[in-house]
Amino acid sequence: QVQLMESGGGSVQAGGTLRLSCAPSELILRPGCMAWFRQAPGKEREGVASIDNDGSNSVRESIQGRFTVSRANAKDPLYLEMNNLKPEDTAMYYCAARWERGPPPLRGYQYRFWGQGTQVTVSS
Repeated sequence: QVQLMESGGGSVQAGGTLRLSCAPSELILRPGCMAWFRQAPGKEREGVASIDNDGSNSVRESIQGRFTVSRANAKDPLYLEMNNLKPEDTAMYYCAARWERGPPPLRGYQYRFWGQGTQVTVSS
């Protein structure tokens, strides 16, 4: 049963914008932390951004200033606003969640629930 549902991926040209969203199912009420991860072909999964119920967030250094993670409150979806996209941002993006509260980590093993992913492709 799908517990996290991502949407918003697609194909854009370099410099473009995409907004990803992730909606938790009823099975995951009020997750303490949520995060975005990505995995490009032939590469390891890496943390992109995470946020806890208090709004504290962690953002991968390489995407600071371009990506913004947000979540209005513990019941709302998770978002990732991606601006000035680059070809190296091309990857499958996954949403993750856990019950425990923050500080919000960016290590995959610290998250229990995962979505099926949404593809982001950036062309030059």
